[in-house]
Amino acid sequence: MQIIDATPVHLAAITAIHNHAVEHTTAIWDEDPVDVEDRARWMSDRQAAGFPVLVAVDEAGEVLGFGSYGTWRTRSGYRRTVEHSVYVREDQRGKGLGRALLTALIEHARAAGIHVMVAGIEAGNVGSIRLHKRLGFVLEGTMPQVGEKFGRWLDLSFLLLRLDDAAVPPARD
Repeated sequence: MQIIDATPVHLAAITAIHNHAVEHTTAIWDEDPVDVEDRARWMSDRQAAGFPVLVAVDEAGEVLGFGSYGTWRTRSGYRRTVEHSVYVREDQRGKGLGRALLTALIEHARAAGIHVMVAGIEAGNVGSIRLHKRLGFVLEGTMPQVGEKFGRWLDLSFLLLRLDDAAVPPARD
């Protein structure tokens, strides 16, 4: 397995993994699948903003999972905080791909001068919360019933990872 920057050749697989999560999990709180053009716009927007879109591929180049991070909030005061997403193909879960993708995103964010990485996780997703805690994320709070899917209310847990020890922010770019 190798983690590389995503290119348009990976979009069909990224779309399929995304849509599986939409249709079968509470990892994504959207209820409607998207098309490849939607994911192409998403990837283009992320990459144009300097954010990574990474894919985990096997020896044949088949996409096993993907991850990215982007703007946490649009106000300038949040510029050193990002929120990430990692999705692994259903038949590849439990093999360390999520950990590898998240680790690569953390390294990228540190190199980019990001101060905090946010994970917004459905509170019942014990596996994802456990993975994040193992990588140093701290559960900072849970907001009850802020979402809905599959006919039930969803609670949103926020986990944070501080990526540096800066006592004050660097001078504004």
